[in-house]
Amino acid sequence: MIRIANGQGFWGDWLEAPVRLVEQGPIDYLALDYLAEITMSILQKQRQADPNLGYARDFPPLVARLAGRIRERGITVIANAGGVNPVACAREVVRLAPGLKVAVVLGDDVFGRIDEFLAKGYELRDMDTGAPISTIRDRILSANAYIGAFPLVEALATGAQVVIAGRSTDTALTLAPMVHRFEWGPGDFDKLAAGTIAGHIIECGAQSSGGNCQVDWQAIPNMANVGYPIVEAEPDGSFTVTKHAAAGGRVSIHTVKEQLLYELGDPKHYVTPDCVADFTSIQLQETGPDRVRVSGIRGGARPPSLKLSISYTNGWKAIGTLVYSWPQALEKARAADGIVRARLADLGLKFDEIYTEFFGVNACLGPAAPPNPDPPEVQVRIGVRGVDKKAVDRFTRELIPLVLNGPPGATGFGEGRPAVREIVAYWPALVPREEIVTRVEVVE
Repeated sequence: MIRIANGQGFWGDWLEAPVRLVEQGPIDYLALDYLAEITMSILQKQRQADPNLGYARDFPPLVARLAGRIRERGITVIANAGGVNPVACAREVVRLAPGLKVAVVLGDDVFGRIDEFLAKGYELRDMDTGAPISTIRDRILSANAYIGAFPLVEALATGAQVVIAGRSTDTALTLAPMVHRFEWGPGDFDKLAAGTIAGHIIECGAQSSGGNCQVDWQAIPNMANVGYPIVEAEPDGSFTVTKHAAAGGRVSIHTVKEQLLYELGDPKHYVTPDCVADFTSIQLQETGPDRVRVSGIRGGARPPSLKLSISYTNGWKAIGTLVYSWPQALEKARAADGIVRARLADLGLKFDEIYTEFFGVNACLGPAAPPNPDPPEVQVRIGVRGVDKKAVDRFTRELIPLVLNGPPGATGFGEGRPAVREIVAYWPALVPREEIVTRVEVVE
């Protein structure tokens, strides 16, 4: 049996979580998931500005903070913190935590190969819309293939204490240690599916151990010290989801089920680079306090293609807010929205979309929100997006004047004019698996 913990669900997650996982009890592997689709484009821009950047900069100082315990307890850290520059990330880890053996997985970054793929006849159409990539070719910011567990297994085989990848799948960070330690092969589909589902359960950190839980959330203990999840994995593919006893939070069938349904498409056909997992085969059993056993999982053969995560620029946006106080707070907020829209129309400004929300009334639930005809205060949030940056910038000058020339009782304008931000959009595409060749390097 091996213990695999996940201490980060995204870049920006709780900084203390990995430290507490290491300090509060035994683990063998510490997985840290930093990447989302939008993150890759942010990191690509950082690398373009500075070739030494392009990775999750929180990661090297964290490893340095944990270095002593990593050595003492024989813990292996495995993370996709490398972003679009895994080697630079590894070099910073070595600089801050000398003596640790660090391996990087390379080959997922295909930003420079788009034209090569097109020349080979790969259409790289948007998987959702079918649109040809020619419509965005000159606006692409980043392009990375989702790699699975086996390249990470190769890195673990070097004996590295820290393994750094770029755009691996979230689930691969948990599956790779199982494949490595239990010597599963590419054809062990049921076991690979089990490891994939284990990774899916813990990939979002405390979301499977009490965080963001809908069931009896008021009674979940000590959320200020919420425990992040741990998988106790067995060679046969069964595993138990748990947490350290000293930590807060809760692991139950409810918390595990909620996470199983997170970002799930076809439950019988959950596709990854390593296998296809059947979520309808999962058997759950509570075997003790904060212990859920998962078994019975079935899987199928891996797909012939790998998914590309491509990001591209798609215009500009700006979002501004004002708060109106009682009485007639909602009426004032709606009037303010109407004034802004009228003034934008008078200026002849065109946008792809103008969108308004009324916080305190229906911003979260929309038409399903319960009636609240006279709230004590309402925040009106107005956003615009479009390809004309000048038009978007002009919008940013139309909200603050309402403080003096609009409905009475406006506040919440301390930040002044809204900022104009570039819109980064996501383009999923497929490429034949054989086009993505990974390699492992040890950085010293």
